[in-house]
Amino acid sequence: MNIENNPQFLHQLFPRTLRVDSTVFMFCERNHTVGSGFGERLRQERLERTLTQGELGGALYSASYISLLESGHREPTVEIIKALSQQLQLSSHTLHAWAQTASPQECEYLVASLNAWQCWDTRDFLGAAHNAENAAIKASSSMDAVMWWNMTYLQATALLRNSDLTEAVDILSRLLEHPLTAECDSLNLRARQVMAAALLGMGRLNDAILHASLAVEIGAGASEEQAAAYLIALQTLIGALAESGQLEEAWNYCLTLNDVLTEATPAQTAGEMHWVIGNVAFFRNDVTQGIHHHSLASRLLSPAQDLARWAQFNKATAWVRLAAGVVEKDTLQAIERSELAHSVVGASATESLEVSLLRARWLYLNRELPKALDLLTIVNAQKEHLGSHTAGDTALLLGQVLKAMDRTDDALLAFADAKTLFTEAGAGDRISQALDSIVELSSSRQAPDAP
Repeated sequence: MNIENNPQFLHQLFPRTLRVDSTVFMFCERNHTVGSGFGERLRQERLERTLTQGELGGALYSASYISLLESGHREPTVEIIKALSQQLQLSSHTLHAWAQTASPQECEYLVASLNAWQCWDTRDFLGAAHNAENAAIKASSSMDAVMWWNMTYLQATALLRNSDLTEAVDILSRLLEHPLTAECDSLNLRARQVMAAALLGMGRLNDAILHASLAVEIGAGASEEQAAAYLIALQTLIGALAESGQLEEAWNYCLTLNDVLTEATPAQTAGEMHWVIGNVAFFRNDVTQGIHHHSLASRLLSPAQDLARWAQFNKATAWVRLAAGVVEKDTLQAIERSELAHSVVGASATESLEVSLLRARWLYLNRELPKALDLLTIVNAQKEHLGSHTAGDTALLLGQVLKAMDRTDDALLAFADAKTLFTEAGAGDRISQALDSIVELSSSRQAPDAP
């Protein structure tokens, strides 16, 4: 099967928002004559295109008749299928497939897939991963490779959102080896982008750059349908390059990202793009550009639309501001917003530690050393939950705090730990920072006292 010519499958790819409808379960229980939930799928495709029932029906069918089709109270004829396929820009073959009698096996994995998406909608990422895995197993038994791919992808993405990065990488590795992924650039792009994000979270920066670069290469010149995945891949590549210290290359990609921004770019998407550009500007010590882009991001990103992303943005903007030495009211507000939003959405162990690390850096820069040390001791004791580069940041900051408290031996141990972790992550500039700290502290300890 040529997946590139199967728009129905491409439209079902992550991310989308589905909710379990009682009509779907009724259909599965009764083995309704309209197969595979024709009405439910029709409704999903219409809503995804933000069409009203009247707009979908056009001049041929009334809104009430479309409603009857979606609720399963009317069965589609060949003529109706042809007309609706043109409205939805789907092949007639795709809609015909929806209208076939469903087998009990198809009902099972349809229900499992809807359960997975319901868990996703409620941020129950472990539940989403479990149900997606169940749906993928059932789809594989029924030889439905399309549903298997879709659910396996959702499983990996849910695990990523739950910070189960190692398991997500294992699943994505299998997904990348699958024939469907190999024959379809759209699937390859998405799988590699998520793989890059998982590797970045683990601190495997070089591997993250490799997969993100391949995703960007695949997505360059992508169709409008695939443009969103390309932009996410580009942002992931920029983040990995910046974390590894390749700031000029990251900035060049930021310029590419900035050129893509138009007035037609959705506000949430534009906000995330300004967020990434601002991050790199701060890393380059271009504070003016950093504040400019993060101010735009702050206005565009909506906590009402995605509170979790808003929490992450505030965490990120506070972190890069502190790294650039910007210790002022707006930075403290970003820290407090991040702490509050993460407490509302329910932070993972990794996110909680990162927020604590952020607060510890603020305390250190404001010379509240004992409080900073208490927080860092807690975070450092749980560094297995952090990516190598973030664990390295924790050890480096711990060394700086201990140095400021004249605990030289302990500081040297912390700096050595930071060097090891940065080396593991491939963060070249921060390896140098840790080494410089070790050399400086060792030299000052060995220097003779002045007369």
